[in-house]
Amino acid sequence: MSDLKNKKAIITGGSRGLGKATAIAFAKEGIDVAITGRNETALKETVKELEAFGVKAIYSVFDVGNYEAVKTSIKSIIDDLNGVDILVNNAGIAAIGSFTEMPVEQWSQIIQTNVMGMYYVTKEVLPHLINKNEGDIINVSSTAGLNGNANISAYSASKFAVIGLSESLMKEVRKNNIRVNTLTPSTIESDMTIGLGMLSKGDNDNVLQPEDFAALIMAGLKLPRRAMLKGAALWSTNP
Repeated sequence: MSDLKNKKAIITGGSRGLGKATAIAFAKEGIDVAITGRNETALKETVKELEAFGVKAIYSVFDVGNYEAVKTSIKSIIDDLNGVDILVNNAGIAAIGSFTEMPVEQWSQIIQTNVMGMYYVTKEVLPHLINKNEGDIINVSSTAGLNGNANISAYSASKFAVIGLSESLMKEVRKNNIRVNTLTPSTIESDMTIGLGMLSKGDNDNVLQPEDFAALIMAGLKLPRRAMLKGAALWSTNP
């Protein structure tokens, strides 16, 4: 089992939901964490929670879909953390709407954030992992990236793209001792799924929780370096 204490991690979309649960799980293991997002108030509150575990915790406010902002912010984060070992590409957006009714601008924004945002952040982090010849990249897709469904064409297309990008990258950087893991969770109770009307708050008896997702990430990271979790789907036991 790998020792993760004193590792350095960056989590996009880290102030709430899956990202926040993952950040807390990391902090409990002694991992220094940088979280990113667009809501500074939420980021500050989460950093305070993380610091309570005795780790270094920082935040950065930027839009992953803006490459110039990503370049500047990721460099600053890595300088502040004094390195990076783990990247969790979690930031993402979704919307429900038919193919013909969803505005072109909204469709494009989902692709820009979910696909290009992941690409931008990974592009800036990857050289640091290659230089040290070790690292972990966890990309968050969805079961919507495995099977399309009505009224989520943009989100589904973006998550299919995440899987394809991740698999190509995985095969490219294995030689550098970098593990690329793609996760495809089913519906998890979060602000996003509640906001989209997919779930009602308090449905947690039968619905996956962000902490379940974080536990899966930790299990993959704790594998010996010779082993890699290429991909994993997370489902609730109760349909």
